[in-house]
Amino acid sequence: MTSERAGGPATEMSDVTAAGAGGLGDLHDTGGDVDRAPRRDLGGNEGSGGRGGLGETGLPGEREALAADAESARQARAAGRPVCRRAEFLVPPAPATSRHPELAYFAGNSLGLQPRAARAAISAELDDWAMHAVEGHHRAAHPWLPYHAELREDAAALVGAFPDETVVMNSLTVNLHLMMATFYRPAGERTRIVIEDHAFSSDSYAVRSQAVHHGLDPDETVVRLRPREGEDCLRTADIVDYLAREGHRVALVLLGGVNYLTGEFLDIPAVTAAGHAAGCRVGWDLAHAAGNVPLALHDWDVDFAAWCSYKYLNSGPGAVAGCFVHRRHVTDPTLPRLAGWWSTEEATRFEMRPELVQVPTADAWQISNPPILAMAPVRVSLRMFAETGMAALRERSLALTGYLEGLLAEVVRDRPLQIVTPADPARRGAQLSLRVTGGVPGADDAANLAARLHEVHGVLADVRRPDVIRLAPVPLYSTFHDCWRAADALAREVSPR
Repeated sequence: MTSERAGGPATEMSDVTAAGAGGLGDLHDTGGDVDRAPRRDLGGNEGSGGRGGLGETGLPGEREALAADAESARQARAAGRPVCRRAEFLVPPAPATSRHPELAYFAGNSLGLQPRAARAAISAELDDWAMHAVEGHHRAAHPWLPYHAELREDAAALVGAFPDETVVMNSLTVNLHLMMATFYRPAGERTRIVIEDHAFSSDSYAVRSQAVHHGLDPDETVVRLRPREGEDCLRTADIVDYLAREGHRVALVLLGGVNYLTGEFLDIPAVTAAGHAAGCRVGWDLAHAAGNVPLALHDWDVDFAAWCSYKYLNSGPGAVAGCFVHRRHVTDPTLPRLAGWWSTEEATRFEMRPELVQVPTADAWQISNPPILAMAPVRVSLRMFAETGMAALRERSLALTGYLEGLLAEVVRDRPLQIVTPADPARRGAQLSLRVTGGVPGADDAANLAARLHEVHGVLADVRRPDVIRLAPVPLYSTFHDCWRAADALAREVSPR
């Protein structure tokens, strides 16, 4: 089965305000990049393999990258509103074997860095627990009973929704199951669930288990759309074509908004419209899209969506996730849904009635009371996004990712490496995926190469076995110098063919 490949200058960077961070007068101390270790000459060799790093033959070098950071910081001061907020995050130290004191961190698409404010937010809830005990539900600084409501507006703004369509709850896959309990209703010949072949494994497990739950054969029920032969990404036209031909057999389309492996940003409105035209429900896994790319879920008429908060949203490992249900569904009392005591209206919740009073919001899909200590970092993170704005973050993301792509294009040109992320900036988020095609000295696969990048160069990338390295320049805290370090490290570690 086929499917498809879809085919500016940085504006702002925060001043350095955290204790110990460098100022902006020195090009080696920009935007909170506390990277003051002496540097070798740009033409020097380092590490194993490779010819030397970047900056030796007219290509952008380290000084150019640092100058770009300094200029973006200058523009941030002039604009009066930061976009890169690196100084507000805790950047891990680089290994002692690296010449840099801080990591160049490119794994924010797996786990985001810790905001400095997260610890204080959690401590404040612990203090309220100690002071008020059960009365904290009403008397805490952020009362626990309506705590999730405090996150609603910022979460809605992040994904382009109305507040009544959005709720922060549970974890991503739990939310997907709750959504499928409502929206996957196989009947007659309309039983199929469509996902992408490169779907994240948890999504695959979830949809297959849903098929089994309904007494269906998952091998027959779950359709995995594959890219065309020799391609890595799905083409929108192929998804639309499949739905036009086979949509009468499809009950649910559930795709990743940004594919975790390739970084492809799917055309959510086009695919959603095609699914609806075929009579399907259409939901989206936004694990790699929320906080990464601009979203307009309400206007795109998406039926439902779910996302995690520990990747681009920087809310901590296993952080509480988010969920969207379109307004036309939240006001429909006939929809089946699983329920618990937080599904009923707040005003009568503690009357302990045997029947719930349904609310016309996404809260109707809640089951349990929110985990306050786990939600505190989510509240901190969502506020940072609301203050910064996705439009500004997207502008910086395009600049960073485009700069990194320009450097990598030269690196991969004569090396056994291949960029598999779409070249069109509109069709990708803050990620470039590299396939290691073989012949890497001292590295049998992508994992070994990534280990060298980390240990020798202090560049932390994410690996998807067997052969893909993912680099995510996150606009909230990544810098142009980070991007240069990643490309330079690859140039030094991988020999030309």
